[in-house]
Amino acid sequence: MERLTVLIPTYNNETIIRACLESVKWADEILVCDSYSTDRTLEIARAYGARIIQHEYINSAMQKNWAIPQCRHDWVLLIDTDEQLEDGLMEEIINFLSDSPSDVNACRMRRKNMILGKWLTELGLWPDYVTRLFRKDRARYEDKEVHADIIVPGQVKTFKHAFIHHGTPSLSKQIGYLDRYTSYQADEFVKQGRRFSWWRFLFRPPTAFFYYFFWKKGFTAGFRGFFLSVHFAIYSFYVYAKLWEMEWKAGKRR
Repeated sequence: MERLTVLIPTYNNETIIRACLESVKWADEILVCDSYSTDRTLEIARAYGARIIQHEYINSAMQKNWAIPQCRHDWVLLIDTDEQLEDGLMEEIINFLSDSPSDVNACRMRRKNMILGKWLTELGLWPDYVTRLFRKDRARYEDKEVHADIIVPGQVKTFKHAFIHHGTPSLSKQIGYLDRYTSYQADEFVKQGRRFSWWRFLFRPPTAFFYYFFWKKGFTAGFRGFFLSVHFAIYSFYVYAKLWEMEWKAGKRR
């Protein structure tokens, strides 16, 4: 059977990390890549036998790409602190590692996104396939500021079972994401050479709302669907507002 390292990026996650660790405590190694937490995150991780490495956080992709080569085993399962495996997925991973085909370099799995305590399938949130199990010497994340996908050559297997993502446990946490992630997205646009556009600034936010609320059937998810549709619209608004601000500070706008 192939041995497995579970890689968990952390930063001040004492309130949520325990459930994550419980779901992966069967792994051969738990490697926590920490961005210098100041709470009890590392104390809790050590109680589960985790190995700790620390590195200054620049962005998610860079943090993961720095940590992946430091995993001790050839197969790596990457999981965030607000995620946990379902029992069926754990069993599927173990069965796969007991007889992993040599031509398979990674496995993708479905993610159940919990929004304010409820699993939502609307707004394109299901099946939400993501690649999280991979050979450490074959996989790297894209060089992007935000929403980077993992790049894996060769065959990728699809698992039947899912893991749970508690990404929006409260309105405050979701709203708190806005400043940080819109800055990452604006920085990514600058890297891509994209300029501020009044057309995009005026039309992308309402288009995002109508896309998620009507086309992606957010209206069938009640308040949660309406909130997320508005959230995506505001996200787009702030990204382009920050792009304008960056150009203004660079002397390109008055």
